[in-house]
Amino acid sequence: MLSAVGTGSILFTPRVASQYEYQLLWLLLIVVYFMWVMIREMARFTIVTGKTMLEGMYTLEGPRGWAVWFVFVPQLLAASVGIAGLSAVVGSAVQSFLPGNTSFYGVLLILLSSVFVAAGQYMLLERYSRIMALLLMAMVVISALLVGADITAMGQGLLFNWPSEPQLYVILPWVGTILAGSMGIVWFGYWTATRGFGGGLVTRERDDETPVETRYEPAELGGGGQSENTRLHRIREWIGVMSGTATLGVLGGLVVIASFMVLGAELLAPEGTLPEGTDVAVDLTILFSNLWGSAGEYLLLAAIIIALGGSVLANQDGWGRSFADMTLILTRARRDVGKSNFAIGLLKWLEKHSGLPMFERRYLKRLFVVSITGIVPIGIILCFEDPVAVMSASGIIAALHTPFIALTALYINRTRLPADVRPGWFVTLCMGAAGLFYLGFAVAYLWGLAVGGG
Repeated sequence: MLSAVGTGSILFTPRVASQYEYQLLWLLLIVVYFMWVMIREMARFTIVTGKTMLEGMYTLEGPRGWAVWFVFVPQLLAASVGIAGLSAVVGSAVQSFLPGNTSFYGVLLILLSSVFVAAGQYMLLERYSRIMALLLMAMVVISALLVGADITAMGQGLLFNWPSEPQLYVILPWVGTILAGSMGIVWFGYWTATRGFGGGLVTRERDDETPVETRYEPAELGGGGQSENTRLHRIREWIGVMSGTATLGVLGGLVVIASFMVLGAELLAPEGTLPEGTDVAVDLTILFSNLWGSAGEYLLLAAIIIALGGSVLANQDGWGRSFADMTLILTRARRDVGKSNFAIGLLKWLEKHSGLPMFERRYLKRLFVVSITGIVPIGIILCFEDPVAVMSASGIIAALHTPFIALTALYINRTRLPADVRPGWFVTLCMGAAGLFYLGFAVAYLWGLAVGGG
């Protein structure tokens, strides 16, 4: 639930509501349902096999590792742009009441968060950010109830009604960041494994190098001294627990996003205010200041700083883990036979000159945290001052990348998992519809760019 308090909620939902009020409420419900289906399927693979979906993608037919590469390369860009955008929005909030500018505070946040994440010492800050995110969620829901929604307009918003002049550069980033971005879908499998769902991951050790000892042997891996029926029964039980967890998180996120939509439609739309530019955080304070006065204004700014600052930490950690895993997966075959390529040669060079074991996951993670989610985002912030434009680019990348991740995961679950625990036909149809839904948005947006419509 707390992960829902991100850019999709705080930034893009009020922007969409300011432009279209409740007209796209039906779209929100569809995206939330599809997101629920997609994150369940990512976690299903991890629970059954004890591996990440990235490992599953590596087994696909064709050139070795092609699907992992197809995730890896776009996400390098998405990570850099996403961290830059998040940090710039936080910088916009800070510069509204402290001397300095958005770029200065955005760069400062990236530097500090990179140090904490690379050192593995950010859990305390993350706890504080969760508390602030929970407070923000409560205040948003209470504020929406006090403002009151136009029930008639909301009812009309439940019916399919596409805007006569749709601005996809406003809509697509919102669609791409509702609840989770494209890589956030994959991370749900990591989260369930970290919490011990299904026994945890078996293909690697935890970051602190402590082996996962509570894991049971999934049916696909065999062994463990358990009968086939017992193993399958335990897998199905874990899938049920995971489904309940996903449902709770998605419903909680939906309440928060719907509340932001109410505030945007009732407070921003009448004034014609579209939060954008370097003053985006100040524009967003209208959501609280109309009800709570100056105290509400500063509370929202503080919530943006702490909640989105926490998102920077979490995203740096998530992308760092994923990039490290993908690097180890893609270089494994050559390393096993003693061969080399550019990536292996570069890591060996870094290992030689740094004295650090660069082929260990935790050091690879630190390398990506410092470079891809540290140095590169700083360069982006210094080159592009508008945080909304930067964050929108990240959301668009996520929306364009989601079809591949969803449809590939569906194929893997249908072809790699035991018949008794693979997705049924209804889930298969929903997962396929989710992939095609995002693919339709991607095609529409790219077509708009091609013909010059934006």
